[in-house]
Amino acid sequence: MKINRKQRIQYLFQNSFFILLFIALIFLLGVVANQYVFVKDMTQASRSVLTKGSIEILKKMDGPVNFTVFATNDDANKGDNFRKGLLDFISKYQREKKDIQVEFINPTLEPKLVEDLGIRTDGEVIVEYNKRTEHITPPFAEQDLTNLLVRLTRTNQQPIMYLDGHGEKNLLGKKNNDLGEFGKQLEKKGFKFSNPDLTVLKEVPKEGGLLVIASPQVNVSKVEVNKILKYLQNGGNIFWLLDDNNLMGLDDIAKYLGLKVSKGKVIDPSSTQFGANENVSFATFYGSHPITDNFMLRTLFSGAHEVTAKGTYENGWEVSKLIEVAASGWLAGEGKTAEQKLVFDESKDKLGPINIGVALNRTFEEKGQRVIVVGNAGFLSNNFITSGGNLDLGINMINWLAGDDQLITIQPMPLKDVNVTIPSDSKSVFLAWFIFHS
Repeated sequence: MKINRKQRIQYLFQNSFFILLFIALIFLLGVVANQYVFVKDMTQASRSVLTKGSIEILKKMDGPVNFTVFATNDDANKGDNFRKGLLDFISKYQREKKDIQVEFINPTLEPKLVEDLGIRTDGEVIVEYNKRTEHITPPFAEQDLTNLLVRLTRTNQQPIMYLDGHGEKNLLGKKNNDLGEFGKQLEKKGFKFSNPDLTVLKEVPKEGGLLVIASPQVNVSKVEVNKILKYLQNGGNIFWLLDDNNLMGLDDIAKYLGLKVSKGKVIDPSSTQFGANENVSFATFYGSHPITDNFMLRTLFSGAHEVTAKGTYENGWEVSKLIEVAASGWLAGEGKTAEQKLVFDESKDKLGPINIGVALNRTFEEKGQRVIVVGNAGFLSNNFITSGGNLDLGINMINWLAGDDQLITIQPMPLKDVNVTIPSDSKSVFLAWFIFHS
């Protein structure tokens, strides 16, 4: 068919329009790809995306975060790709928070700046947020960097005080029943510790953020109890962990809080399905409270006791239940032998679930006062801190007591490494080579 001039112009116009439309489509796709990032992580440890805890922390950070990296230039010829690797790592954070900025400075070109800022290592990073800075040196993982961001975000700089000298579970201790590992995690979150000697001081220091009482094993002296009671009456926050109903001289504190602790322990026969004995119980329900809202991790407790508290008009406490355990178990009644405790007795025992933790709060002189009591101190011990969500629950409790509600979240967990071992015979080596290269 013969094409005349008019048809030729028409075809040229159509082709030109198609090319322009195609270029516009490519440009549009580029803009969309630049603005919106979709990542599907197929790795066993989810290395390409952030954990839920890190994402929640970033969501609560209001304002830009600046990373200043003091690192020499990459030398591709020598396989040096530190800068590129760090950019890839930080990009996971940038996908969740757009106002994260990264600046590289070659320390060999800025010796005066390096000296002024106290840079000691090639690759050292200064992270700045809300006019506060902190250094971090490589190598570091997601948990390290997210903990750093938590410390920069923390508004409450008051130390955590802990009662000592009566056989308590120590926040710095290394024994199985101590709370040393929990204490290490608190330090990584930016908390500092103080150990006031209440036998010498006139009162519990006001500059402390909260007082931890972790299951004393001998009676606390009347002098110390009076100072703790006065601290409580004056608006102090307390984290009280109990291993039994023996209050070790702290009865006046319990009375002021309207607190009752069961004599019998929680029995949960269903725990045997998970390889534990009947004294171990799992949390089946969490109360409606900032500490436990959206908290769905399983926690476990060994030898827990029921804890209840009653707010009164005189003290003004608002009481919230926190943790219920042993949905298919019970609370052992008084006067039962060890053998009898394993059999439910309707006349003596209380059918589960059993509440083992309470949170109390009230308004005090235009500020909030907060108290948590848990009928089990061992759930934060070195033995149990890595079990299920015990660490997460403990950190949430401390954050709430310290007034840092915005930091209550699920903690970032360390990534697991999986190693593949290839046998040294020639057949295995060839098969591995073929699979990886394919």
